[in-house]
Amino acid sequence: MIVVDTSVWVAALRQSATPEAKCLQRLLDADEVALPVPVRTELLSGASKKDKPRLKRALSALPVLYPTDDTWATIDRWVETAGQAGERFGVGDLLIGAVAAEIDALVWSLDADFERMQKLKLIERYAL
Repeated sequence: MIVVDTSVWVAALRQSATPEAKCLQRLLDADEVALPVPVRTELLSGASKKDKPRLKRALSALPVLYPTDDTWATIDRWVETAGQAGERFGVGDLLIGAVAAEIDALVWSLDADFERMQKLKLIERYAL
């Protein structure tokens, strides 16, 4: 399973001929994509009034990952680990990474924060 971050969705939705868009479509067709609730929220909040209903329908076909009490416990551990390494991450990225880790999924993002998370062995990344 691949957890796709907002950065990839935005790149793919803006230009359908990019490698990211083509790969995302292949993953969607293979039912390999999971949608963390923070990503769903970011995508829908950034969509135009005209595009929002179509996007909402399309996203409804994906499994949505919600944080649990265990997710927050994982994030607490990760914040400690990151702090000891001199790193800091935003709560949105931590949520995305933690819900992905809970299902042993890879994280696909164009955001360098996830590269740093992988270096700390908090997540595993997906790459083209």
